Amino acid sequence: MEVFGIGLLIVIGIIGYFQINKGKSNQLVVGEFLPEWRIVLIEKVAFYNGLSAEDKTWFESDILHFLSHVRITGIDVKVDETDRILVAASAVIPIFAFKEWRYNNITEVLLYPSSFNEKFETAGADRRILGMVGEGPMNGTMILSKPALHQGFLNETDKNNTAIHEFVHLIDKTDGAIDGIPENLLGKQYVLPWVNLIGKKIEEINKGKSDINPYGATSQTEFFAVASEYFFERPQLLKTKHPELYELMEHVFKNDMSAMKLARQKNKIGRNDPCPCNKGTKFKNCCGAVHFS
Repeated sequence: MEVFGIGLLIVIGIIGYFQINKGKSNQLVVGEFLPEWRIVLIEKVAFYNGLSAEDKTWFESDILHFLSHVRITGIDVKVDETDRILVAASAVIPIFAFKEWRYNNITEVLLYPSSFNEKFETAGADRRILGMVGEGPMNGTMILSKPALHQGFLNETDKNNTAIHEFVHLIDKTDGAIDGIPENLLGKQYVLPWVNLIGKKIEEINKGKSDINPYGATSQTEFFAVASEYFFERPQLLKTKHPELYELMEHVFKNDMSAMKLARQKNKIGRNDPCPCNKGTKFKNCCGAVHFS
């Protein structure tokens, strides 16, 4: 959940940035979206399940584009297809309303087997970090705890999603500074109300009068990321408890999350259910054949 300038462990000299790719809003990415990827989305990603059929196609296209441009590497841990899809979904969710946007400030996501400390150690004391984005020689790299990645899509009642938190930091960087004020998304007329509201909400957290994660009170930067987790994980609750904050988050992400029918229950696909590839056959005889052979 933190942002560091790091010159250790891995030196990556790629200076990327998150920019708008013009002229792509009417083009789907060409490539093969594997049936097993769709099954992961259906069973684990509530946001995907709340989309229309057309928007699901766009979501899958965004997943495909992300995976074709960003490496996902395991550090002392195996990376499987579920890991890759959950990382990509975490990237797509916060920018889904912006069809023409692409992450050009990230080239690799490193998955760690557990939490880690500032020296990237996964054993010993002070292992409190679950995710981070790098700066300086680490620019273009994100590190995520694999268990935290999965927990973000597993718990149906909390307001936390570590991977979304870190991708929001990258979004925050679009105006050149990770400062908790997404000026390129918010619009000039909302910047001052946003800054004032952040101060008010941080004060409420510090006084113990808020259900927002206390980590959000550490800085404007972390407040934006923490509030974004809340917005995408529990939108109805955020709208009820923090209506002004919810409204401004709508302006940031151009998405009325409270109107989405998020499938919070696990959507396991049964052997005799229609296959999600929409070919009109049963799952056991189509994409699920490998599971039931």
